[in-house]
Amino acid sequence: MQEIDIAAVKQKSIHGIIALTSRTFFIQLVNFSASLLLTIFLAPAIFGVFFIVSAVIAFLTYFSDIGLAAALIQKKESLTKEDLKTTFTIQQALVLSLVTLALLFSERIGYFYNLGEDGVFLFQALAISFFLSSLKTIPSIILERDLNFTKLVIPQIVETVFFNVIAVGLAINGFGIASFSYAVLARGFSGLVAIYLISPWKPALGFSSVSAKKLLSFGVPFQLNSFLALIKDDLFIAFLGKILPFAQVGYIGFAQKWAFMPLRLVMDNVIRITFPSFSRLQDEKEILGKAIEKSVFAASFIIFPALAGLFVLSPYFIEIIPRYTKWEPALLSVWFFSLSAALSSVSTPLTNALNAIGKIKITLYLMVFWTIATWSLTPLLIFLMGFNGVAVASAIIAVSTIVVVFIVKRLIQFNIINALTNPVAGSIIMGAILFFISPYFVQGLFSLISVIVFGAVIYFLTVYILGRDQIKKDFVLIRQNLRS
Repeated sequence: MQEIDIAAVKQKSIHGIIALTSRTFFIQLVNFSASLLLTIFLAPAIFGVFFIVSAVIAFLTYFSDIGLAAALIQKKESLTKEDLKTTFTIQQALVLSLVTLALLFSERIGYFYNLGEDGVFLFQALAISFFLSSLKTIPSIILERDLNFTKLVIPQIVETVFFNVIAVGLAINGFGIASFSYAVLARGFSGLVAIYLISPWKPALGFSSVSAKKLLSFGVPFQLNSFLALIKDDLFIAFLGKILPFAQVGYIGFAQKWAFMPLRLVMDNVIRITFPSFSRLQDEKEILGKAIEKSVFAASFIIFPALAGLFVLSPYFIEIIPRYTKWEPALLSVWFFSLSAALSSVSTPLTNALNAIGKIKITLYLMVFWTIATWSLTPLLIFLMGFNGVAVASAIIAVSTIVVVFIVKRLIQFNIINALTNPVAGSIIMGAILFFISPYFVQGLFSLISVIVFGAVIYFLTVYILGRDQIKKDFVLIRQNLRS
C-alpha cells in the first residue's frame, strides 16, 4: 500500500507540474502583455499607489486563517468534516472582522498615505476582494490535498483574464487608479464562481475543540512565519510609501515585478505542488531527498536563464519599447532584484520541505533573521543609495540561502550541486554570449526577440550537452507517468 501511495504521489505530481506549468505559461503571457500596456498608459505614481495599497491589504490577509489552511494540507491523517467546518468558521470570523475594520478605517488610511478618492476606492475594492478570496479556501484545499492541480489552475486563469482585460481596457480609456479598482472586484467575483463550479462544497459553520487544537499546533507557528514574511515584505513596502515619493516606490515595484516574474512563473507552481507532495512523503526521507533535488532543478532550469536574459537585455527593452524610457531609473534595481530572485528559487523549495516534514519552527527562526536583516539593512542602504538600496539589500540578504542548504542537508540527504550545476553553467554561457552579441544585433523589437530566441537555443543546447543522460532519464519518467 505504501508503494502504491508513493507511486500515486509521483504520478499526480508530474501531472500537476505539466498542467500548472502549461496553464501558468498562458497566465504569465497574459500578465506580461497587460503589464506592458499598463506601464505604457499609466504613470509610475499610479503604480506606486497600487503597490502600497496592495501591501496594506496583504497585511490583513495574514490574519485571515492563522495557518489552518496549511495545517489541513500538511495533516498526515484524512480530513474530517469537523476539520473543514472548524477551519471555515474560524477563518470567516477573522476575515469579516478584518474587512469590517478595513472599510471603517479606509478614509483614515487614505488620508495617512494621501491616496485621494480613487486610492481609497481601490483600498475598499481590495478589501472586498479579500473577503471573496477567503470563501475559496476550503474548495481549494480539497483539490490541493488530493493533488488535483489540473482543476486548481482553472479559477486562476479565469481571474487573470478578467483582471487584466478590465484593467487594460479602463487604463486605455483614462480611468487611472480606478482601472485597478474595478479589475480586482471582477477578479474576486469570477474566481469565486469558478472554484465552486469545479470543487463544490457547501459552506457550513461549526467548531470542534479537538480538531482546532490539532490544526493550530501546526497552523500557529506557520502563520507566525507568514506574519514575519508580511513584516519583512509588505509592511516594509507600506513603510516605503511614507519615506519615498510615489514615483520611486513605483520604480521599486516595477523592478521587483519584472525581476520576480520568472520566479512567480515557476515558484508558485513548485510551492503549490511540492508542499502537499512533500507532506505525503514526509516519512520517506530518501524519496523526499530525490524529490527536493528534482524540484530545485526544475525551478532553476527555467528561472536562472530567464533572469540571466533579463539582466543582459533589460536596457534594450527600455530603449526600444515606446514610452518606456521613463523606467530607466529602475534598471539597477532590476539587476539586484534578479540576483535575489535567483537565490530565492533555491531557498524556497528547501524551506517548503522543512514545513512539509513538520519543522515549522526552523523556518520560523530563519524568517526572524530575514525580517531583522531587512528592517536593519534596507533603511541604511536607502540612506546611502536612494531607492535602489531596497534591491541591493534584498540581494545581500538572499545570500543566506547557503545557510538554508546546510540546515536542510542535516535533516534530509540531497545533492544541491547536482541540481544546480547544469542550469548555472548554461545560464552563464548564454548570458555571456548575449552580452557580447546584443550591441551588434539588437536594433529594434524584432531583432530583440530574435536574440532572445537565439539565447534560449544556446541555453537548452548547453544544458543538454552537459546533462544528457539525466535529462533522458527524466523525460522517460515523465512520459511513463503521463501514460499512466
